[in-house]
Amino acid sequence: MHDDDFSLFKAELRGVKPIQQDRADTGKPKIDRKQHATLRQAASQTLDAVKVDGLSDQFIIDVGPEDVLHWAGDGVQEGQMKKLKLGQISFDGSLDLHGMSVEVARDTLWEFFAEAAKFEVRCVRITHGKAVRTDGKRPMLKSHVNTWLRQHPQVLGFTSCLAKHGGTGALYVMLKRTMLDGRDD
Repeated sequence: MHDDDFSLFKAELRGVKPIQQDRADTGKPKIDRKQHATLRQAASQTLDAVKVDGLSDQFIIDVGPEDVLHWAGDGVQEGQMKKLKLGQISFDGSLDLHGMSVEVARDTLWEFFAEAAKFEVRCVRITHGKAVRTDGKRPMLKSHVNTWLRQHPQVLGFTSCLAKHGGTGALYVMLKRTMLDGRDD
């Protein structure tokens, strides 16, 4: 370096204080693991305590006994829905709503999803049946379940099952999962 360059360099550095430490501050606060675990536990417990389920009966999508049901929420990959439809995603829980009233079925479904969330279940089977009602109208429970699943915040998508798992009388349901402690470390 020439003297002129060195003089210019020194002039540019005038007023600059040397760094006293050799560790960078990213500005991100350090995670308190105990507090983080407590917050997660509280969040999962409040999910159980919620009784207002938000599932509306204002507008029910009427479906027929043999109608194949299929729905995917925003952002769900088409490939995942195809695997679900082909029964390639195994279900880790099953719920049979046969013979239940609409009110009991809704409460049972909500509680079932709360349990599924606790255990990080990815896919479940819901059997709603497809019986034609005595008044000649479409299957009530199948229509309600079809509508509720589209509204439930935990449901990513669903499709009618393969014949061996209930056919058009049951659904494979893909669920959102939260991260269990330690998975995101």
